[in-house]
Amino acid sequence: MRQPARAAWGMVAVLTALSTVSYIDRFLLNLLIDPVKRTLLLDDTQIALIQGFGFTLSYVIASPFCGRLADRVDRRLLLLGAGVCWSAATALSGFATGFWTLLLCRLAVGATEAVVQPAAWSMLADRFAPERLPRAMSVFLISPYIGGGLALIFGGALIGSAGAIDRMVPALAMLDPWRKAYALVGLAGIAIATLLLLIREPERREMGGTSAEAEPAPSLRETIRFFWSERAFFGRFYVAMSGIIIVLYAVPAWMPIYASRRFGATLANVGLQYGTLVLIAGTVGVLTGPALVRLLERRGVPGAILVGIALVAVALVPMTALIPFLWSYSAALTLGALLTFLFSLPQSLGTSVLQVITPPRMRGLSTSIYVVIVSVTGLGAAPLAVALLTDHVFADPQKVGWSLGLVCFVSAAIACWQATRAIGPYRRLLATQGLDARVAAR
Repeated sequence: MRQPARAAWGMVAVLTALSTVSYIDRFLLNLLIDPVKRTLLLDDTQIALIQGFGFTLSYVIASPFCGRLADRVDRRLLLLGAGVCWSAATALSGFATGFWTLLLCRLAVGATEAVVQPAAWSMLADRFAPERLPRAMSVFLISPYIGGGLALIFGGALIGSAGAIDRMVPALAMLDPWRKAYALVGLAGIAIATLLLLIREPERREMGGTSAEAEPAPSLRETIRFFWSERAFFGRFYVAMSGIIIVLYAVPAWMPIYASRRFGATLANVGLQYGTLVLIAGTVGVLTGPALVRLLERRGVPGAILVGIALVAVALVPMTALIPFLWSYSAALTLGALLTFLFSLPQSLGTSVLQVITPPRMRGLSTSIYVVIVSVTGLGAAPLAVALLTDHVFADPQKVGWSLGLVCFVSAAIACWQATRAIGPYRRLLATQGLDARVAAR
């Protein structure tokens, strides 16, 4: 039998809180780009290397190793150690003296945050039955939007009230506001990581409920063979999700700076207003995903979960095309909220399918493979591509909206194409695995 519902949802709450902290660490720089540039004498390309490539490099390298650890060791303690490490690296970011020291801190954050998804997703899959997993996963996947929103809100509030922070924490009075933000977020992350001591490690199980603790973890070759044999689905699925995730990372990375540069909005206002919209729209989007799939199922749409993802990609195409043509600050906030809702909607759907159709002793590594693919394209390429276009093609910081729109439009179109092509192989894979498509989408 599964663990009692209260304990199961308590685990979801703790994992979501820890994941939220990791995204605050990850997205805090999005609002602080210009202050960090001024202090450390950096350009947009260097910021993008720190923001995206630097984080992603270590994240990608560490992910397969972290996935294997999640398949073999106590995942709760693994997450605890990782949470303390990335929070300490975040705090140290506030004391960076230049490009290389800030890059090293980001490398450390990326390497240790690579533990979160393979360990947490695997724990959720072992704690919840297949028909309840997407709901639990959708709650967990609120964390990027809560984290991204809080990073902007907190950063904006700190910039606007640095004096009050100095009075409350005199030890930080000599630091620039952006340095204070990193130090405080890092210390808070260490405290939240200790909440993992309140939960128990779930027993590893097959999705049908059979214990899998006695089963040996398959070799890396066996895992790769499984994915290669089903490449008609996984290849297209990964490309489709990568296209959506490029939009997911590019928009919050550059929309605040776009709004500030083009419309003269203060960073404090952008952080509070855009951050609040990201938090609300992202949360609603993630929770709407399973409801959309149930609606499609009731209408008899086969492969409803992939159809839902494809519909999101279709909607993203015209929405991203509007980015360079925004006429006011209010329009920028509105479009940012709509985009956040759209690209957040399919996240719980894709991750739930991956957990349901993957054997339990492959989940950690399979999640890491997925994370590597989408991280390279999304977190690594998206912010850097926008910066390179701004610096070297348009050669004008005020043209960042054109760079952002072009990157997002092309990515959304590719996602639409590949998601549509993945629907047929997805249905065949579910039939081969003996799983009903409805179970994977609920």
